[in-house]
Amino acid sequence: MKKLLTVTLLWVLISPGTYAQNQKTNFIVFLADDVSWNDFGCYGNPEVQTPNIDKLASNGMMFTNFYLTASSCSPSRNSILTGRYPHNTGAAELHTEPPVDMISFPEVLRNTDYYSVQAGKFHMGRYARRGFDVIYEDPEVNGDGGEDMWVTSLKERPKNRPFFMWFAAYDAHREWGPNTFSGTHVPDEINPPFYLSGGEGTKADLAKYYDEIKRFDFYIGKVIEELEIQNALHNTMIIIMADNGRPFPHSKTRVNDRGMKSPFIIHWPEKVKDKGSICHSLVSAIDIAPTIMTIARAKPDDHFQGYSFDQLLTNPDSAFRNVVFAEHNWHDYEAHERMVRNHEYMYILNSRPLLAQSGPADAVGSPSYEELEILRDRGNLTPVQADIFAVPRAKEELYDLHRDSLQLLNVASVPKYEEPLDLMRGILKEWMLETSDNIPEHLTKDWYLKEAGYIKTPFYEVRGEMPGARLKATQNHNKGKF
Repeated sequence: MKKLLTVTLLWVLISPGTYAQNQKTNFIVFLADDVSWNDFGCYGNPEVQTPNIDKLASNGMMFTNFYLTASSCSPSRNSILTGRYPHNTGAAELHTEPPVDMISFPEVLRNTDYYSVQAGKFHMGRYARRGFDVIYEDPEVNGDGGEDMWVTSLKERPKNRPFFMWFAAYDAHREWGPNTFSGTHVPDEINPPFYLSGGEGTKADLAKYYDEIKRFDFYIGKVIEELEIQNALHNTMIIIMADNGRPFPHSKTRVNDRGMKSPFIIHWPEKVKDKGSICHSLVSAIDIAPTIMTIARAKPDDHFQGYSFDQLLTNPDSAFRNVVFAEHNWHDYEAHERMVRNHEYMYILNSRPLLAQSGPADAVGSPSYEELEILRDRGNLTPVQADIFAVPRAKEELYDLHRDSLQLLNVASVPKYEEPLDLMRGILKEWMLETSDNIPEHLTKDWYLKEAGYIKTPFYEVRGEMPGARLKATQNHNKGKF
């Protein structure tokens, strides 16, 4: 009898799935491409269809003040993986990559026996490859939306190891071709946001964008089904987020909420007991890495500049960040902006005020941009819509978030805001000094003309000085103000 009990106990300890469920937490990060914070149903968008994401939010925790560090694809993704600000990764601009000795949190997980898979859009650099046992990056393998290998990755994982999955969709990045969900959203039923035109081209543009979000949501549902089949859902911490704002004028590449704020949902039945809870605390994308490290019981290296927010999962009202920071560096067009936000104000420093903020090249080439141009030429733009064409721009912007949550009225020149302006200006300056950020004299110039068609300029593929490079920011691990 004693021998039978011993054999039974041994079988329980090594049987498939047991280690992952009883010893270490599993992790899945679902990363949407170019989706704004309020473009899921659970965030109040009544037009987009996201039933699976909404269900996870209703059974998990939804964050309302989660901020990215860049509204630009590769800088944002590298910042998440390394837990560092873009200028501290050495890859602050689009289509650049950190040095090969940079450390990512998937690499730390893998070194502690986690099985890790990347499936979908990669776009991060050679250093990040060390963090994954398997990388699916071929578009023909990943499918049109980038989600085809998600369920397969779960089915083929070794069942005796905890796992980390980085599931990065191509959805909802332009261009938008036909897919299974085309026509899910009807243009005539779309109400464009106030900063876009209400024209038919914009409505059709948004409908196709929502169709791709629907596809992203659908495949998340398929992954949840597989986790339930494997009895692994309870012990898997699921994160749903995006890398930057929607690929429309006024959103992607901007440092305000329309560009930098991201949906952020955590579903983890083992830890998040208060279903449908909402966390209003300020959280930065650089906090993801140390949080996962803490939960995985892997000591975060000193190079992580963020902080673990694990305590928010059981107490969403507990104190956490006082400030978040963000950057806008070159993304198709020359730019250098820095943003700091606390609980009351948002401050933006723009070192290139003579340049318009039209958005990235894919937004400039969109039907939504074209309709704004038509309104401009007719003299029918609202002041908010006209913002993307405004030149010169204010070098400093200050927004009173209690009175102006949408960041529409710049009060930097209003005398009664002189004190908060000085405060926020000082916080940003201190952060730039502590983290070795700078404003290079020669930044990367525009690679494209600001018109449809990706028309190249003489500066195409010519790089300027990378922010932070002269100050060796990649070797600076200071966290800055918290």
